[in-house]
Amino acid sequence: MKRVVVTGMGAVTPLGNDVNTFWNQLVAGASGAATITRFDPSKFRTRFACELKNYDPTLALDKAELRKTDPFTQYALSATAEAVADAGIDFAAMNPFDTGVIWGSGQGGMQTFEEQVTEYVNGGNIPRFSPYFVPRLIANMASGMISMKYGLMGINYTTVSACATSNTAIMDALNYIRLGKAKVIITGGSEAPITPASVGGFCAMKAMSTRNEDPATAARPFDTERDGFVMGEGAGALILEEYEHAKARGAKIYAEVAGAAMTADAYHMTATHPEGLGAFQAMKFALEDAGLNTTDVDYLNAHATSTPVGDLSEIKAITRLFGDDPSHLYISATKSMTGHLLGAAGAIEAIAAILSIDKKLIPPTINTTNLDPEIPANLQIVLGNALEKDVKVAISNTFGFGGHNGIVVFRKI
Repeated sequence: MKRVVVTGMGAVTPLGNDVNTFWNQLVAGASGAATITRFDPSKFRTRFACELKNYDPTLALDKAELRKTDPFTQYALSATAEAVADAGIDFAAMNPFDTGVIWGSGQGGMQTFEEQVTEYVNGGNIPRFSPYFVPRLIANMASGMISMKYGLMGINYTTVSACATSNTAIMDALNYIRLGKAKVIITGGSEAPITPASVGGFCAMKAMSTRNEDPATAARPFDTERDGFVMGEGAGALILEEYEHAKARGAKIYAEVAGAAMTADAYHMTATHPEGLGAFQAMKFALEDAGLNTTDVDYLNAHATSTPVGDLSEIKAITRLFGDDPSHLYISATKSMTGHLLGAAGAIEAIAAILSIDKKLIPPTINTTNLDPEIPANLQIVLGNALEKDVKVAISNTFGFGGHNGIVVFRKI
């Protein structure tokens, strides 16, 4: 099989609207959480989230694109513009059928759906739907718009596997390039879920933290006082490229996408398997796919959303996989800073894992002051401050409602 590498990255996140700002804030241990400004959240149990700050879509989109697109597509186009520039790739010089897009979004155009349906209801049954209602709404429009923007005529579709969505997209892109079906694929994910219906729905499930008095410390993975996740928004884009193609054009290579795998818990609509059986098997399969052993792994970016059940099930899976001596392994949970970007989570966490290799620095877990006593004492969770470490192999974990487990392994090259 052909080797696949990452040659470009772009990010729009609650910690910054480009990769460098995102990374600097991440390793500094900054929190992106604050009271919601997008709408009046006073009626909800949870009144805060990790919103984008000072995001300007006009830097990447023209007026026509803005009019036709939902925020989740706008975030995708902004992150992709940075990734394409970072990769220094000239798509016009390539066979367009050698290029493609595999993108992910768990919810798609939620804001468009809410606005249009509300307007219809308030309009007294007079049809007031925009002609762009359906194109803005459907989840595949981000991948479609990216392909149109850059003239990419090969494989093009969108994955949906809840909070494992981005890793599903990355895995599919990896395998299409491995099989020789493309030379370059833009992949990643975007989500714009900070809307009344989305926030209200997760509140009704009691899935989110209610630490309204102190949002910045609300996301506290693995802590005894964790009480739910903090919602985030944004996008992460990666340029995946066939290794020989990247080498021939002299591209900067951040890391190799060494392996990936998916499994299903087949257990519950929203809860992870309490023993982490699906997560364990997905990590095991991903390492086998990469041709690596557990002893090769230096860093694991945990899914760790700060929920009472989910965090422990992931820890059980990690403990089962890495055995009695995980002294070589360092773990951190970056959702403590970014919040949970749902379908886009895997994309920005993949960027964090890749940069841990490139920068020799592991980002921290913040807000965790009292580790859950059920977490084995020999697990090394990076707390409070970033850790200098020559990371050669990093794993990124994602798990989603419906029992989806998606794991991607990155390797230094």
